[in-house]
Parts: sequence; C-alpha cells; structure tokens
Amino acid sequence: MEENYLITIKGTMEQGGGSDTVELMTRGSLVHKDSAYYIIYRETEATGYDGCTTTVRVADDARRVTMTRFGRVPSQLVVEKGTRHLCHYETGYGAVSLGVAADTIEPALTDRGGRLKFSYMLDSGNEAVISRNLVDITVSPLPPKS
Repeated sequence: MEENYLITIKGTMEQGGGSDTVELMTRGSLVHKDSAYYIIYRETEATGYDGCTTTVRVADDARRVTMTRFGRVPSQLVVEKGTRHLCHYETGYGAVSLGVAADTIEPALTDRGGRLKFSYMLDSGNEAVISRNLVDITVSPLPPKS
C-alpha cells in the first residue's frame, strides 16, 4: 500500500446530552475504482487496533459508507441512507451486534483528496438508541519524497 496521503479522522460520539471527540492523524492511501472511493490506513497502538488495516469505502452516489477493519480484531460498519443495518463489531473482549442507521453522508472526494463527513445512530438491537456518531475524514496529499 502506497501511503501518500495524510488522513485525519475526527470522531464525535454524542450520548446522554454530552459528547466526546477523538482525533487521529495517520498516513494512508486513497483509491477510486468501481464507482467508489477507498480510504485505506493502518491502525496503530494509539487506537488499540495495532496490526489491523481499515478501509473506508464511499460509493460515488453517496448512499453508503462501509468501514471494514481487517486483522486480529475484524469488524464492519455499514452506514446507508434509508436502511438500518445490523453490524458485527469485535471489541477484543467479545463480539457485539449493533443497529446502524445513517443520518447524513457528505462526500467531497477527488483523486487529489478531499473530505468525507457522515453521521449515524447506533442502537442496541432492541432499537434503544445508544449514541449519535459523527465522523469527519480529511484526506490530503503528502509532498513527494525526495
């Protein structure tokens, strides 16, 4: 994987009237193929998923975002407009199934980088809302190595 982009991921979880924000900066890649953009980066010790690779796929029609983590702690999150998905999430302590319903999906990506913003509601399967989650990913080209 050619890591020629700086990827900044800002995640905010709103729950019980409060919010918590986490920001991660890492190197990764951006690929456009099969009518979708793929943002690919390696997880680090800081995220707790060292040794895993995460791929964020956003369809050109902006209807669906899929985040897939490969490696020792695999998981997949599907955020799709108009559809509630039941997603499998591996925590390291065991597997959890969560309901995911898209709130917004706003892609502004080109082959030179850009931004992807999306938000979704998480529920515990019995449709009791756990949290609203906002994700803001910025992809910027790194200067060429000399």
